[in-house]
Amino acid sequence: MLLMDATLVVQPKLENVSEWCRVNGVDRRTFYRHRARILAEGQWRERSRRPKTSPQATPEPVVAEIVRLRAELAPDNGADPIGDALQVLAVEQDWDKRGWRVPARATINRILARAGLLDTNPRKRPKASLRRFAYARPRDCYQIDATEITLAGGPTVVVFEVLDDCTRLLLACHAAPAETAAAAVAAISAAVAEFGAPGIVLSDNGTAFTSRHRLNAKPSVFTTTVTGWGSRLIHSSPYHPQTCGKVERHHQTLKRWLAHQPAQPRTLAELQTLLDTYREHYNTRRHSALGRRTPHDTWSTATHLGGPQHLPVQDDATIHQLKVSAQGTINLGRRHRIRVGTAHATQTITIVADHDRATAYTSNGDPIGYIHLDHTKTYQGTLTPAA
Repeated sequence: MLLMDATLVVQPKLENVSEWCRVNGVDRRTFYRHRARILAEGQWRERSRRPKTSPQATPEPVVAEIVRLRAELAPDNGADPIGDALQVLAVEQDWDKRGWRVPARATINRILARAGLLDTNPRKRPKASLRRFAYARPRDCYQIDATEITLAGGPTVVVFEVLDDCTRLLLACHAAPAETAAAAVAAISAAVAEFGAPGIVLSDNGTAFTSRHRLNAKPSVFTTTVTGWGSRLIHSSPYHPQTCGKVERHHQTLKRWLAHQPAQPRTLAELQTLLDTYREHYNTRRHSALGRRTPHDTWSTATHLGGPQHLPVQDDATIHQLKVSAQGTINLGRRHRIRVGTAHATQTITIVADHDRATAYTSNGDPIGYIHLDHTKTYQGTLTPAA
């Protein structure tokens, strides 16, 4: 409250208004206007400055549709899916004749916030801080990972998901009793049978995908299956472009969708039926990372496909198959010589070069080590061993 208003509430009738206004730097007209309102209402209250009419405001029927769609589209009920549904309604109901238009994404979010329907997550990492990476072509890279699902009857099973890195197409969604190599092979084989073999298969270091943590172990059945197609197998390194972030993030989308199904699966067969339905739903829904196109359309309209004979080559990262010399070194391009170690002499390894970082993998996809590249010199030194 201003000093003038506080003074008028306590002492509404001053003996010398002109003197008080001069000392306090207040215009007399302002003083009398405030005093009249305080005498009439008992105190000074700021009145709304909102205009009497708001011709650009979103019409109430459109606001009501946004609130309705928020509930109806759950769990896929963000501003973008709501906007897509409104575009369909606008055509069906001929909004142009009424002078209505589909609100922008920010407007939809503001309407949801006013209605108390917007979920905020202040702890989430800002999108601007992320460095996004995606392969340029479909079939350049398939990501595979498994997640646990608890059936309605109580037992826990796993779901293997195979995702195309470029188009986000869900290539396979396979339910299994446990996270085994056989189940992983079944999932990746289903994807390859329908869509073809990729240039790279990317997985984490789970026991279903690698045997590197076992003493004197031979290559796993998953490794031999993938490399048998001519694909390169890479096991992920955290926080770098060769991570499984897309498929790991996709687990959340799948679980939210399953949680909203009216009939929860009690058996593995019932779960697989739901997964087949979900895969069709996911591949034909619009995706924000694809410019609101669907994964199915993005894949089907691609002019070039990757594969074992067409390794990814792009600005973000490049894939190289190199033979280690008898002295334990490799030449990465014409400018970088890296020491891998004589333990890998004469072997063929895979290098993922990402700007100033290069990561080396064995033919089985196990990480050997990494090095930060200094583009001002030729000899780069020795790889830092993988953890």
